Amino acid sequence: MDWLERATSLRQWSRDGVRAPHKPLLLLYALGRFQADAEDELRYSSVEADLKRLLAEYGPARVTTPAYPFHHLANDEVWEVRTDRGPGSPGTAVTTLRASGATGRLAPDLRAALRREPSLLGRMARVLLDLHFPPSLHPDLCEAVGLELELAETGAHPVPERRLRDRRMRELVLTAYEYQCAFCGYDGMIGTTPVALEAAHVRWWAYDGPDDVDNGLCLCSLHHKLFDKGVLGMGDGHVVMVSQLFIGRSPAARDHVTALAGRRVIGPQPGIRPVAATHRTWHTSQVFKGSPRPGAA
Repeated sequence: MDWLERATSLRQWSRDGVRAPHKPLLLLYALGRFQADAEDELRYSSVEADLKRLLAEYGPARVTTPAYPFHHLANDEVWEVRTDRGPGSPGTAVTTLRASGATGRLAPDLRAALRREPSLLGRMARVLLDLHFPPSLHPDLCEAVGLELELAETGAHPVPERRLRDRRMRELVLTAYEYQCAFCGYDGMIGTTPVALEAAHVRWWAYDGPDDVDNGLCLCSLHHKLFDKGVLGMGDGHVVMVSQLFIGRSPAARDHVTALAGRRVIGPQPGIRPVAATHRTWHTSQVFKGSPRPGAA
């Protein structure tokens, strides 16, 4: 059984690029718990709060429940659910999952494979991270699910074939924006090498975002992270949006984040297309958190 293929092929609800990373988040969480204790069972009532936090931080902006992946992941044959009455999930009703003592864990065959081949855990986690989340979020997400992730050894076990990134995108985007952050203007270099400047996908690559300049922004590391976390966005008229949910009391937080609200995004060079409206709209609906702060008068 090819477990990497199973991780690649999780069945998820999908429509018009709407994010539904519920199953990948639960599977990453389960892999982290397995790494800590291979015999551990995850009682729904005990892990519900953890899963809610993961969905709130790394899932879409809309309110959702961890009951759905807890029940439905079993259909992908990587997960099993049991209740006080025996094997099988009682459904997606939160009250029933709690009352029935529902527990979940990795499927028996997968647990056996992970024991035989410990590096499989790292390769499965890499597949899930690469397919569903931008690289800027990988370290924080691994920490959130408790994964100590070593470099995957894939030479003898190639990752299933999938869409490849265009390695040229970073240089094309940084050149288009003349090596400065489109939000704050930061343009630091060491010699002739830009430092802490990154090419951000507006519509994430994992959700069919193309490796095109009109889907990219040159951002400093701080603003790239905040953009991918939904603190910052890009509104109509190409102005910076700052979420009202962001709280920063220090002068640094005000100067580097909240003061950006309503500021005009620094556009690309003349003759290069700015971020396409369809990609901006996707980011606003799928990543940006809450409502934007009003801009400075």
